[in-house]
Amino acid sequence: MRDRDAGSTGGPGDGLGACGLDPAPTSVTEELAASAEPYEPPLRDGLRRYKEKLAALADKATEAQKPIRILHALQWPTSVWEDFRAGGYRELPTLTAESYARVDLGFDPIARARDFRDLAEQVARTLGDDALGGILRATCMEYAEVCEMLVARGTPGFYGYARRLYGSPKDRLPDGVTTVRDIAHTQHALLARIHEARLGPSSQPVLDGAQVVELLRTRFATYFGEDSVHVMADDGIIADAAAGSDYVKVRGGAKLSRADVDILEAHEGWVHVATSLNGAAQPFARWLGKGPPRTTSVQEGLAVLMELLTLRSHPRRARRLNERVLAVDMAEDGASFLDVFDWYRTEGYDEETCFNAARRVFRGGTLTGGAPFTKDIAYTVGLVTNYHFIRSAIRASRPEMVRYLFVGKVAHEDIPALCARVADGIVSTPRHLPPQFVDLNGLALWMAYATYFSQMGLDAMDDAYEQLFQRG
Repeated sequence: MRDRDAGSTGGPGDGLGACGLDPAPTSVTEELAASAEPYEPPLRDGLRRYKEKLAALADKATEAQKPIRILHALQWPTSVWEDFRAGGYRELPTLTAESYARVDLGFDPIARARDFRDLAEQVARTLGDDALGGILRATCMEYAEVCEMLVARGTPGFYGYARRLYGSPKDRLPDGVTTVRDIAHTQHALLARIHEARLGPSSQPVLDGAQVVELLRTRFATYFGEDSVHVMADDGIIADAAAGSDYVKVRGGAKLSRADVDILEAHEGWVHVATSLNGAAQPFARWLGKGPPRTTSVQEGLAVLMELLTLRSHPRRARRLNERVLAVDMAEDGASFLDVFDWYRTEGYDEETCFNAARRVFRGGTLTGGAPFTKDIAYTVGLVTNYHFIRSAIRASRPEMVRYLFVGKVAHEDIPALCARVADGIVSTPRHLPPQFVDLNGLALWMAYATYFSQMGLDAMDDAYEQLFQRG
């Protein structure tokens, strides 16, 4: 299974360890240990040539990736919603391979897949068994599969690519026992018991898209400083907002609350845009500014974790993210678009919200069931695995690895190799880090107490306090 004070910098010299400088690092896991062996730098001339070769290959990969916009390639015409509503929400939308073929990709996916495979071979010939070369090769091979997945849009074959690239709710987590859907079902039951009406003041959606754009522009100007981040309205996106390399798009027709803006600031800005900028600013490993599917879980999970660490999220938001796993799981098992749409209605949403939620699952695949787009499991997978990565890194006395979640678009298995190349200047420390990751003291304590509380007899504790509450 596949595992996105402001503007401060972190890394070597801050008292929490320096990547690449430990003579015998303690790994986060046995798997990480294998890829974190001490690095022996080559002679000066050899190092210079290595940097030149790595940068040239990285630039080729980055250039080849530029026109690939996966979600754009999977978009539905606005007429699909209009026709679905006119049919009383009972007629299955009609989207075929021919429908998707009318979406202009801006490139030839078959030729581009071939280019990426050729580039992966070139990386292997040029860099051999080099660890960073291995990351770049994996990135190129994934982009080749992405191109092939786009060719298969609207057919059952689309799902095979989606599952290999993004995983499945049936996949097991690193403990080898728990599946992604196990977590989703558990969370569904827990979140259903939270009654939001008594939690705090209601945050009404009083801001339109233009107002949200202005608020985010102001906040990002402060957070990112000299690195310009563009914020714009866009009616062509499904979600309320979406981030790119140096921009955030806000759905023009969106009605959001100030709490929603707070979430977008942390999720889209502090994680997705920040890691894009940090990766693009790398002196040599510039492919880290782009996010192949292998990095999706870390990206989305880190963004959700930031929402939680800053206390910006809320139960309704958590339910929606969790329900995406359940919806993908149902579609994998054969549920049609209508089945998933109707299930969302039973969860209490209005018809347009149900349509958009179901559309996320079926875009690119077949609407009769069995071939969904599985990307949306990444929020749950990433939240769980990022939590355990951070916790394990702190326990293993390697907290510096935590900051490298922000070095660019990365998978967990990339981080030891990237850390090992800081000392010789191949990899630079992440420039944009949220305050919680600049000073890790609070995060370390949060992890320690969360672990302790989770090991207590929770049912007995709950029973004791419920009896107390009944006295009132």
